[in-house]
Amino acid sequence: MFFPIGDTQVKGGSRPLFSYTFIAINVLIFFFQFSLSPQNLNAFILTYGTIPDDIMHQQGYSTLFTNMFLHGGWMHLIGNMLFLWVFADNIEAVIGNFYFLLFYLLGGVSASLIHVYFNMGSTIPSIGASGAISAVLGAYIVMFPKSKIKVLVLMFFRSFQVAALYFLGFWIVQNLFSGFASLGANTADTAGVAWWAHIGGFAFGVLAGFFFKHVHPKNLNFSSVS
Repeated sequence: MFFPIGDTQVKGGSRPLFSYTFIAINVLIFFFQFSLSPQNLNAFILTYGTIPDDIMHQQGYSTLFTNMFLHGGWMHLIGNMLFLWVFADNIEAVIGNFYFLLFYLLGGVSASLIHVYFNMGSTIPSIGASGAISAVLGAYIVMFPKSKIKVLVLMFFRSFQVAALYFLGFWIVQNLFSGFASLGANTADTAGVAWWAHIGGFAFGVLAGFFFKHVHPKNLNFSSVS
């Protein structure tokens, strides 16, 4: 397995206030989840996770927001927070704190709605920041395609650098393949992964990325990979 552990940093711009705040919120809520009994945890997820069937019956709209702050386990949390830590700060640096806040939340909601569309009758709650983070990745591939991503190969504990265009391009191709393969499949066959939330969030991010590039057409200055 391999993971992104750093990228080429934008010099100047806004500090990643909300990028890091979202990481802190997700971690704190996960620790709260961890403190609950199995019964109470199940009730908590049913209350705040997005259940497609409820949304289709015009119920639980608030869960389109709340679900993006819940996680199903340690690896789910760590993987999402690692991607958020690596990729979000450059975007926030360029577009500013307030617009990043709106972008992140709207990206998460859009991802949840796409998941609902492809799983209308499902009564299984969807949780996780993956949809919102996918929006971050979509904007990143448009805004910083030549940024160097430092990737750790866990098996060999060695790292290498690759352009964001190739790293994130490979990521979305994987998700598209899995998303189309999941159509018509049983939930158990999809390993519980909301592939279409990833795809929907990424598509939202790509569109937002083109908008941000139009609004912020100036050349960006970069420092070394961190």
